[in-house]
Amino acid sequence: MPSALPTPDSRLPTPERKDVVLAFSGGLDTSFCIPWLQERGYAVHTVFADTGGVDDEERAFIEARAAELGAASHVTVDGGPAIWDGFVKPFVWAGEGYQGQYPLLVSDRYLIVEAALKRAKELDTRLVAHGCTGMGNDQVRFDLTVKALGDYEIIAPIREIQKEHTEVRAYEQRYLEERGFGVRARQKAYTINENLLGLTMSGGEIDRWEAPGAGARGWCAPREEWPTSALTVKLTFKDGEAMKLDDELLVGHEILARLNRLFAPYGVGRGMYTGDTTIGLKGRIIYEAPGLTALLVAHRALEEAVLSKAQNRFKPAVARQWVELVYEGFFHDPLKADLEAFLGSSQRCVNGEVMLETRGGNVHATSIRSPHILNARGATYAQSADWGVAEAEGFIRLYGMSSTLWAEVNREQGS
Repeated sequence: MPSALPTPDSRLPTPERKDVVLAFSGGLDTSFCIPWLQERGYAVHTVFADTGGVDDEERAFIEARAAELGAASHVTVDGGPAIWDGFVKPFVWAGEGYQGQYPLLVSDRYLIVEAALKRAKELDTRLVAHGCTGMGNDQVRFDLTVKALGDYEIIAPIREIQKEHTEVRAYEQRYLEERGFGVRARQKAYTINENLLGLTMSGGEIDRWEAPGAGARGWCAPREEWPTSALTVKLTFKDGEAMKLDDELLVGHEILARLNRLFAPYGVGRGMYTGDTTIGLKGRIIYEAPGLTALLVAHRALEEAVLSKAQNRFKPAVARQWVELVYEGFFHDPLKADLEAFLGSSQRCVNGEVMLETRGGNVHATSIRSPHILNARGATYAQSADWGVAEAEGFIRLYGMSSTLWAEVNREQGS
């Protein structure tokens, strides 16, 4: 293994050189891509967009892995601020998971593409590559984002080998091992994605619709390891964005990272999900999103208290449309920006503090403080009111007139 990678600006001194920028994670798929591309005459420049979810040791492994595989250059990009502003803020404003459940944990793909294209501009190349398979959603997200952001040629090695090989991961593993490159043990069984948003895991028994094995676990502790004492956390919001954690002012991606560390030991945010993928297959994954789950619970509790009845009824329709666009690859579609304009407007009174509590598994909003809570001065639901019996009866009579008339008319007709 080389002791160090070439510098990001290094160039091979041959006019036949074909520079390609590869979005690189160090996993099985992107590791396979480097020698596959090299054997076809490409000089491979790897880019790792660090969108959270990896520690210093893992970042060092990714850089060493790129060097071991012979990358012409490697750069790491800090994606924390971008993933917060570009995805987390509008996603929390929307407050909906895909198909009511999945919290879009691989939405860092769009930011990874942007980092790869920036590197391509630096190298003056139109060639970009990714390690997405031809069976999944990520290929759509990568390709549509590239097409939306410029005139580039896309190379997808994993899609190419699927033309000849049905057991793709087994072939990739064998291909690397035949060339003297090792494969991590858990990469043999599962496809694992980690970032600031959370963790997803597929492959092995998960794809076979069987119960997950002991190795199919990421950040979230199992039930027997949950702490015995409750965890309480206070989040402060301004215009719908989390600004403080336990009264400490932090930038957004730092809040989410800390929430991940706090709630993962309590098993918060782990689930199994089967959904309809963009290309029409059923996708089954394990996901873990402790921090994002806590953030969504706090935001929704505050939002429900300060938005009007009409806003609370209408907003989910906008949210579902936004989520579907992001899930299916249309991150740069103009409709997404239009929907975000509404979502942003709806947050102008989402200000206040929410106290969260968990004893394991689930997290609850236990108290809310805000100057915008829609309290009626003279009335409390099911407790007291500043109107009389006659007013209540009159309201019910008028409010239900259409339904009552239908019942009366059709009762008289014997329907």
